[in-house]
Amino acid sequence: MKVSREQVALNRERIVETAARLFREKGYDGIGVADLMKSAGLTHGGFYGHFESKEDLLAEAAAHALKKSVDRWDGYLAEGRDTALEKIYNGYLNEQHRDHPELGCAVTALGPDVARLGPKARHALTAGARSQMAILEQLMPGEDAERQRKQALANYAAMVGAIVLARAVDDEALSREVLEAVKYTLPGSSSKS
Repeated sequence: MKVSREQVALNRERIVETAARLFREKGYDGIGVADLMKSAGLTHGGFYGHFESKEDLLAEAAAHALKKSVDRWDGYLAEGRDTALEKIYNGYLNEQHRDHPELGCAVTALGPDVARLGPKARHALTAGARSQMAILEQLMPGEDAERQRKQALANYAAMVGAIVLARAVDDEALSREVLEAVKYTLPGSSSKS
């Protein structure tokens, strides 16, 4: 039975959305193509009609997840420059993000996996991270573009590192303390008293 172009596009979208969630939750090696397709409600046999490889799917899924994050951050910026940083920090450096990698940042969930893969996956992650950093750069204080860029890169690295460390430690109090400490040190955070 022939599937319409519209249905093919919807199936691909469903696969990418499912993969974005499952790769972030389980890691690249934690989910196979058959289980991923089953979770998307499709058969394993249809996978290669959409993607060349599992790595090809990871690249598209990471790009998809990061685009959603960038769109959210852009929305914060559109709502007002004076509140955007606080919304980004509060949305990123929290227990919900720490405890639900499947819904969170693809960089924190997939960074180590992607670093070991080919150029397509690495490029997708790089492009998404650059877009997030560009939003932060617009929000950094001061008139010196070079300093704003450096501060944005440092803030981004601190945020990513905080989530990675908060997820890795087995001490709940330390985990929360890491998130709060990083939030406290970031320029533009109202967590400072």
